[in-house]
Amino acid sequence: MTDTERPDEMTRAIPVAADTWAPAPDYTAPVSWYGRHDGAVLLKDGKSLLVAGGADAASSAVKHAAVYDTGTKTWAAPVPLGTARQLHAVTVLPSGKVLVTGGTGGPTGPALATAELYDPVAKSWTPTKHPMATARWGHSAVLLSDGTVLVSGGSTVPSGQTVRALRSAEVFHPGDETWTAAPDMTDARSGHAAVALRDGKKVLVCGGGAPVGTAADPALAFCEVYDTDSKTWAPTGTMRRPRRAHQATALSATRVLVTGGSAPGALDDGGFDPRSQRTAEVYDVESGTWTDAAPMPAGRAFHRAVAVGAGKVLVIGGADRPEDEAGYRGTLLYDNGTWTTVAGLVRGRWAFAAVAVGAAAHVIGGVTASGLAAADPAVVELTKTMERYGSGS
Repeated sequence: MTDTERPDEMTRAIPVAADTWAPAPDYTAPVSWYGRHDGAVLLKDGKSLLVAGGADAASSAVKHAAVYDTGTKTWAAPVPLGTARQLHAVTVLPSGKVLVTGGTGGPTGPALATAELYDPVAKSWTPTKHPMATARWGHSAVLLSDGTVLVSGGSTVPSGQTVRALRSAEVFHPGDETWTAAPDMTDARSGHAAVALRDGKKVLVCGGGAPVGTAADPALAFCEVYDTDSKTWAPTGTMRRPRRAHQATALSATRVLVTGGSAPGALDDGGFDPRSQRTAEVYDVESGTWTDAAPMPAGRAFHRAVAVGAGKVLVIGGADRPEDEAGYRGTLLYDNGTWTTVAGLVRGRWAFAAVAVGAAAHVIGGVTASGLAAADPAVVELTKTMERYGSGS
């Protein structure tokens, strides 16, 4: 029996869906995306995907960026970012342009305050007229109902100090490309998930980590909500389990599904819960509470989860931890409270980019193996392959 199996799960039949994964054209280079908000986005035309930045096998940030047309199944000529960045955030604006904010150049590099805009008509990147007030990586950037973008949290390195998480938040105004301060969050956090609800009237921020100078940052269960009308943060229901390297996906305008995350290590009683990564829970913004969802058949972190219909979420790939690990091929479909096992990826991976186009999904790049699981333990194995999920794939 593996750490992620229970006797009842081994005997219960899990439904299997008929849709499959199939190879699609390779991306321009092998790249990984470790953040919650740095992966692929669907452009306003509803059929083109943009990926930008990320990390190479040496954990250095890259400038790579390109657009994929799901209709013609082709990548356009790459249009590199102006600044190499990873652990940044990517946000599609009402105008159709795409905002990329912050990030870092590498594991020992400083945080970036710069931001840039991609124009899909001109097919070019330009720096925003003004940088952010605070340099940060591992932050969130969410489109609000008024067309502005809320950037919150993340990590930075104060002068001469170790990494610390941020409570600060700021708002980008696309009209004049300026930034204004927003109230600080209740809790400092980095690597958290943020989801717009009620058409951007509210933003749920949940989980993440708080760097404390150790090898493994403690995961957070605390959550809070930003209200665009009052322009305030307020604590909301706490998740039932602390989570980092998790995913949060909107099920509707008022409900969010959270899946997986890194195992928390020792519990208060000295025990260890290896099955915590199997858990899922649902947040309701109307009541401000979390309820347990059915657990996944197997646990995972560093995965991706994308909405593929009303109340439906596709949970893809992942791994247990970044060291000595091979990427998972497993894929699950959450459909209004029920989990279904679907066809696995052609190639297992974690820290990849993923985006849904209607009921279909695409994954790009990511890590396939590291440490003892790799052919050369000193080299992180990346892929530039792309796959598409859906009927007829």
